[in-house]
Amino acid sequence: MTTPALLFYFFAAILVFAGLRVITARNPVHSALWLVLAFFTAAAHWLLLQAEFLAIVLVLVYVGAVMVLFLFVIMMLDVNYEHLRRHFRSYLPVGATVGILVLVEMALVLVGSYVKPVVATTGTAAGTDNTRTLGMVLYTDYVYAFEIAAVILLVAIVAAIALTHRKRKETRYQNPGEQVKVRARDRLRVLSMPSEKQEG
Repeated sequence: MTTPALLFYFFAAILVFAGLRVITARNPVHSALWLVLAFFTAAAHWLLLQAEFLAIVLVLVYVGAVMVLFLFVIMMLDVNYEHLRRHFRSYLPVGATVGILVLVEMALVLVGSYVKPVVATTGTAAGTDNTRTLGMVLYTDYVYAFEIAAVILLVAIVAAIALTHRKRKETRYQNPGEQVKVRARDRLRVLSMPSEKQEG
């Protein structure tokens, strides 16, 4: 069995295990950590296919943005933080396991590419990279599907903002235009008061 095949099966086993731990872990923070490992392992599969652009996009977008959003949602849930802080050391084994597996995966991909490079199976011409090829295909053959997806995402963003933006009665709002128009005579009244009380 070749080295790329061994790496594929190794990463596939980790990906399946991480996916199962995402849905079976009782703690939502543990689930988020296992999801990070699943994203990194999927990125390693992309690297094995010599799709470096897709791999780095998966890491940057999902691990860097989507997981931060997930963690914000987890922190906004009604979680007993005292219980979580009390058992903070219980997160260390899971975090260390995820970190070590991510480092091992990155090392295996790098070493595997130097020892025996994977033969490109994407059909790209010599002298071109997969980023350029992906861009050409995405913005020529699938340009309408790309624009429809962009419009759907825009509608989803506007709908999410409209659903969460509510005017509350107890909230005080400022109008900068009205504040600029204010003059001193409108807000300040000078009273003439004697300094001493006259005795009658």
